[in-house]
Amino acid sequence: MFESKCFNTLIVFLVFFSIFQGCFRDSQSYKKQNDGVLHSTVVFHVRGNVYPSGYFYTTLKMGEPPRPYDLDIDTGSDLTWVHCDAPCVNCPKSPHQPYKPRNNALTCKHSMCTILQHPPNYPCANPTDQCDYEIEYADHGSSFGVVVQDNFSFEFFNGSVGRPFLAFGCGYDQDLSSSSNPPFVDGVLGLANRKSSIVSQLYDSKMTRNVFGHCFGSQGGGYLFFGDEIIPSKTVWVPVLKNRIGNYYSIGPAEVLFDGKNVMKTGFSFVLDSGSTYTYFSGQLYEAAISMIKKNIDVKHLKSAPEDKTLPCCWKGSKRFNSINDVQKFFKPLSLRFSKTKNAIMEMPPEAYLIISKNGNACLGILDGSEAELRNLNVLGDVSLLNKVVIYDNEKDQIGWTKANCDSFPKHLAQPEDGYDEL
Repeated sequence: MFESKCFNTLIVFLVFFSIFQGCFRDSQSYKKQNDGVLHSTVVFHVRGNVYPSGYFYTTLKMGEPPRPYDLDIDTGSDLTWVHCDAPCVNCPKSPHQPYKPRNNALTCKHSMCTILQHPPNYPCANPTDQCDYEIEYADHGSSFGVVVQDNFSFEFFNGSVGRPFLAFGCGYDQDLSSSSNPPFVDGVLGLANRKSSIVSQLYDSKMTRNVFGHCFGSQGGGYLFFGDEIIPSKTVWVPVLKNRIGNYYSIGPAEVLFDGKNVMKTGFSFVLDSGSTYTYFSGQLYEAAISMIKKNIDVKHLKSAPEDKTLPCCWKGSKRFNSINDVQKFFKPLSLRFSKTKNAIMEMPPEAYLIISKNGNACLGILDGSEAELRNLNVLGDVSLLNKVVIYDNEKDQIGWTKANCDSFPKHLAQPEDGYDEL
């Protein structure tokens, strides 16, 4: 009997000691934060490819209990949304069951509804109405639904676990008819720099810095991070343009160089859009760039392949190409030179503007922006962002990048997520 009491006393002591240690450890991690913000980072695995899928996605856990949702990573839109079981009209097949709302819709008087700038076609009759949203995408339809709030589940780089209460869209009326091959995901992860984005909300919740980055691999791997703890030391930085176009991250002006030679004398600005598969040059820049590329084609090894309709401009060799490695030697590099930022250069080797089609041909991943109704807008899509860590610092209004092997998930960053194997 005495031994049992001693044992119980020991257990109680150990429990309190463990709690004390945990509190001390937590106080140490918070102690160094002198501005009230927890400088921690959360890292996610990324899957996808430029071709044939045409998108990159990651998995976030949300709801009660936490459930996984695969989300298309889109730096060109600000609101995150998932397919909603309300029920859902025209919702395509998705990896997981649609999100089930539980009387957690925001009302029109909520500050987040005001931030979203409610569309004029759907005005709030009174402040107690539910907060609806509508998003139209240039390349793959639209999403309409209600704005809700729920818990998200994040495992941070410093070992802590966060359960923030964040706002997102519950899309119950989807129109993806404009896309013949819609992404096989549960929704969209909007990362544009507005208060409604997940990163901005995490910052307002004092969990991370208002910084995020992505690293898309050419072989289908990659990672995404929220926070500023793992930014590479050799990052090249350029400022974000203050007169940005819409929600896009705009940088520039920049000179476009082909094999070190100026394609056009006029400087152009560019937007980075991870929601766009390919890169778009507007009007004259596209004509000048494609003319330069064609003039330097090695006609002994490459012939035009107009029969390949994968993209507007394709070339074939004497035999099928199996990978970009087979054609790199036949093409010269492009680059963007930001002359106003100490001549910062973003390199675009052949693998950053070419894809290998299912027919075994090399196709140009730079498209005519004017045909896509992108008026005077130059867009750097996923194909040109491959194998670069790209960082969006919304606090300092700057964007950075550096070369990386994005298919190799850095083992020191985080443990593999549930359901994933180490790359």
